[in-house]
Amino acid sequence: MATFVEDVRNYPIQGRTIVINPHMSNAYCGEAPETVLPPFSSTILKDTSIEQAAAVLLLEVKETTNIGNIILEPGWDLYGRIIGSPPPSQRSSDIPYPLDTPLWRSPQESTSIIEFDPFAIPSQGPTSKELSKFLLKVNLWFAPAQTNCFIHNKHDFIEIHSQIYGHGRMQKFKAQDVSTLYEDVLMSPGYTTSVPFCSVQSNNQFTYPWHQYYADTDCIWLALEYHPAARH
Repeated sequence: MATFVEDVRNYPIQGRTIVINPHMSNAYCGEAPETVLPPFSSTILKDTSIEQAAAVLLLEVKETTNIGNIILEPGWDLYGRIIGSPPPSQRSSDIPYPLDTPLWRSPQESTSIIEFDPFAIPSQGPTSKELSKFLLKVNLWFAPAQTNCFIHNKHDFIEIHSQIYGHGRMQKFKAQDVSTLYEDVLMSPGYTTSVPFCSVQSNNQFTYPWHQYYADTDCIWLALEYHPAARH
């Protein structure tokens, strides 16, 4: 079950819940001493409350038996069927996405407009002090164990990922070749890649290294995409 809550004040958390902070301001847990959830990060909370946050995403895994059946839920589809083959005019010298890759995506939801300086996200240089508006879109993914989810380097948005179930990795490569791996970011439930992989060139242009998700076990993860609002 997933819930998006804005303008959070003393919001109760009942049971084991993955809490994601999608904003560039801290979120705070209502315990003493104060627990801080930094921007673009997540944790697992249980039987407590969120004292204050601009917004949070809350995810609860209610049942793990036959969890792969999530791909039978309405709107889920094999990613290869979602994107199809590009027309000849859009093909490049890059290796094309294998349409039979065992990777499924849920419907994508738009949550809210978030305003921040993209140069202020972790790993960037000096901030520009100019705020830009981004539309936050989220969706879930599922891949079975030992799935390479395709090495790619093109996105027109800022993205981070949160692990929901199973154990996987976000990986970086020197080229579109698995033998060129140079960084392995291990992901377990409740972990978010709080440092986006991209380099911000402008408020609507982002450069990514070759990267992919790899599933060590059957995995479910959440993609958070920050799309420049001017495009929507």
